[in-house]
Amino acid sequence: MPRASDLNDIAPDDVVTKKVEEEVAKPIEPEEKITRVSKSASGEYRQKVYELIKGATKTPLSALLARPKIFNFDSREENEEIILVLRRHWFTNLRWIGIFGLMLVAPMFFGWVPLLDYFPWNYRLVFVLAWYLISLAMAFEQFLSWYFNVFVITEERVIDIDFYNLLDKKISEAKIGMIQDVTALVEGVSQTMFNYGTVLIQTASEIPVIKIEKIPNPNLVLKVLQQMRGEEEQEEMEGRIR
Repeated sequence: MPRASDLNDIAPDDVVTKKVEEEVAKPIEPEEKITRVSKSASGEYRQKVYELIKGATKTPLSALLARPKIFNFDSREENEEIILVLRRHWFTNLRWIGIFGLMLVAPMFFGWVPLLDYFPWNYRLVFVLAWYLISLAMAFEQFLSWYFNVFVITEERVIDIDFYNLLDKKISEAKIGMIQDVTALVEGVSQTMFNYGTVLIQTASEIPVIKIEKIPNPNLVLKVLQQMRGEEEQEEMEGRIR
């Protein structure tokens, strides 16, 4: 681009540069300052949440899922971010897994039952097959109960999904802003050793108390909810509540 003959004159491209510099140097109006500071303060809470859950797993079969990509639920709103998904701690599954294991090996000892000797061989085979089918059905039902009984924390609310069977489930939820108090309880030897327990959430909604039992790392859940409450309060002060 041709330059001005007088070096003290400003060439056209220098005019553009000067305007950009003036725009950048222009003082921020008070309202704009408040908006920028508010967004920054609100973002600090969310950043602390991400730091808290940084070490949590994203494996689908985990009892504690952090920001899962494949998990979803029916009433999820568009662009609603899921922060945590919690199931009962894996230690609580040992009881039914042990029973299932015993049921699998039990047919090996059916020969010691004199009553079965009176039945033909094909009848005994049907009985053994029926036994295995019942065992598998029991284990599958227990697994579904564990997998679909979840507690979800999103950026807007907490959801407790109680799964009883394929036709019967109960869903309780409360907005983050309605949470009044959160208590974490770790009781007994097993809960202390394996770091799982109960979280009690007192709310101002229709459901006064949401009780989540036997979830992993209840203290982490408490801290996450505290940060989410702080973020919600900050957004309420800014008038940015959805």
